[in-house]
Amino acid sequence: MAKPAQVLTKRINKLKTHLERENPLLVETVGHFEKLDQVAYRTGLLDKTESFANNISWWPLVSVLGTFSAGKSTFINNYVGLDLQRTGNQAVDDKFTVLTFSGDDEVRVLPGLALDADPRFPFYQISEQIEEVSSGEGGRIDSYLQLKTCHSENLRGRILIDSPGFDADEQRNTILRITDHIVDLSDLVLVFFDARHPEPGAMQDTLEHLVKGTIERNDANKFVFVLNQIDTTAKEDNLEEVVAAWQKAIVQTGMTAGTFYCSYSDSAAVPIEDETVRERYERRRDRDLGEIYARIDKVGVERAYRIIGALENTANAIEQHWIPKVASMLKKWRRSVLMTDLVVFAVLFAVLTAFGLMAGMFASLDPAAMAAAVGLPLWGLGAVAGLLLLGLIWGHFKIRKWHAKRLVRSMERAGTVPEVINAFKKNTRFYHSVFTTRPVGWTSGARKKLAAIRESADDFVQALNDRFTNPSGAPISRD
Repeated sequence: MAKPAQVLTKRINKLKTHLERENPLLVETVGHFEKLDQVAYRTGLLDKTESFANNISWWPLVSVLGTFSAGKSTFINNYVGLDLQRTGNQAVDDKFTVLTFSGDDEVRVLPGLALDADPRFPFYQISEQIEEVSSGEGGRIDSYLQLKTCHSENLRGRILIDSPGFDADEQRNTILRITDHIVDLSDLVLVFFDARHPEPGAMQDTLEHLVKGTIERNDANKFVFVLNQIDTTAKEDNLEEVVAAWQKAIVQTGMTAGTFYCSYSDSAAVPIEDETVRERYERRRDRDLGEIYARIDKVGVERAYRIIGALENTANAIEQHWIPKVASMLKKWRRSVLMTDLVVFAVLFAVLTAFGLMAGMFASLDPAAMAAAVGLPLWGLGAVAGLLLLGLIWGHFKIRKWHAKRLVRSMERAGTVPEVINAFKKNTRFYHSVFTTRPVGWTSGARKKLAAIRESADDFVQALNDRFTNPSGAPISRD
């Protein structure tokens, strides 16, 4: 049976093989993620069965989010040119569906396990995160995820994710956790709202979760807000008022980035009798859909920049956030351990003094005199002293362990990232001194390695710029 580290190496090699065919520039990026892993292994941020390369999606990824009956599935069906997703006014799909290209004309539906066990997909080992949210649910991965493959050229080289709606209370926490996960990994996020509900205040909970959390993101421009089924506003011809109400609702959450579009599907549209109104609505829809499709077509480029950004951001997180947090928690741990040691030793001293033992021991520096003072033979005094010393050592390590567990629980409650918790646990193992001021593995060599990785990330960005931009106007070779 292969060891976990060997399994990880095999997965990374498969990823490199895939990228050699699909985007050779990113193969070298995988190598730099492996260098990050080495720093993380030495500092305890990662276990040797894990890799930062498994924490990102290497496929161009578009996620489609929104409320029930907002038209997400209809949009996807129109885009891929197949009736893949069930549509309707009720909650017809209660799973996250990952849509990928297949050379086979037959549409296949695969269980969630196909995603949870494959590091190339954005849901690799998502069952562990589900388990953290809802105990026992991690084993029911098929209840939350499914993989659909089909022969659609619009899916070639990219992944689409159709999400369940956010209106249901059942399993809501798990659904929101998975949603946050795919939002972080996505190159483009399409957020659908239903124009048939002209009062956006009714969707405030959805807006809070999907929009408010993006305010401080450095990639907020990847969010595209789609007011769907605008054909339902044609009778009153009040599209501009409805759009303005939704835009105001989004702005009120604090979101100022992202783009707002309008859409509807001919296959699900209500008839628009007034020809002038119909033509105006169609022009608006066709223009907006064209821009949305153009954004989807560009996710391959955005994906490359996202991955390189993730490389640099991870290096920065290690040096600027995670290691300083570990160092801070170690100082707190050391202070707590030493203070508790002092209290224990003081109590022990007081007890011994109360029994007159300390007075007898300090009556003379002669061991024989000390033994006589406490009424013990010389060997008995030595045995007591040895047991006392062993007891103090045992007590010290119990105190260390207790305070370490206490601080781990506090970090877990505070939502501290697992990497910091892992490193803290490594630094508080029994064979590491309580007086250590520097986290294990955090050396000048580690800092130099991170600096070199950041420099390489800048070189990767320049290489991408050379492929996709041309300020000089000189001919560009695409070889």
